[in-house]
Parts: sequence; structure tokens; C-alpha cells
Amino acid sequence: VQLQASGGGLVRAGGSLRVSCAASGRTFSSYSMGWFRQAPGKEREFVAAISSSGYNTYYADSVKGRFTISRGNARNTVYLQMNSLKPEDTAVYYCAAARSGRLGARPYEYDSWGQGTLVTVSS
Repeated sequence: VQLQASGGGLVRAGGSLRVSCAASGRTFSSYSMGWFRQAPGKEREFVAAISSSGYNTYYADSVKGRFTISRGNARNTVYLQMNSLKPEDTAVYYCAAARSGRLGARPYEYDSWGQGTLVTVSS
């Protein structure tokens, strides 16, 4: 599956933004999906994951209660709604797909990656 992330931009602290990830291929609905982020000079970190059905989700503690991951299998798209954004949320956000279907929090658990979209939160 090939992934294309979009929707990043500049937002003020406390604001909201939704990033999207469009997938190609007929097997999208069988993959679990994840969002990761990488800030300058830092390692890539897990943000959220969603099961292939969309019924199960998993979040990093740092975004729990503020971010929501969802998916539309009919549109081959996964979304990350980000509310109450903080300057420390500034990063390049990457979507990823896992053939295993597991809700992984480690980059190696994912098989395909999008190119990333930059989210900048100003204070």
C-alpha cells in the first residue's frame, strides 16, 4: 500500500488541525494504521493507531484526550484530528500501515510509510 499524507500547516497554540493520509490499493481495509511524528533533532515517536475495522484505537499518553484517529475504509483514508494543540506538538507527522493488523507503537511494526506532513504550532 502507498500512503500520501496531507493537511499539515501552521496553527496557534490551542487551535485544531486535521491531517489526512490517503492510501492506494485494494487491501487498505485489512491494514492497521498509525500516526507517528518526528520533531527536529528527536527520534520518531508514536502518536496513535487504529485497527483495520476502526473499532480499536491506541494513543500515546502525550496526546490522549486531545487527538482522535479515525478511518474511512470506503475512501481509503485515515485521519488524525488534533485539538488543543501545543507548541511541543510541532513535528513532521507520518502515517504508516501495518499488514499484521496489530496496534503497534514501534516504527518497525509498520510496513509502509507516507512522506510526512509538517505541523507547526506557534505559542
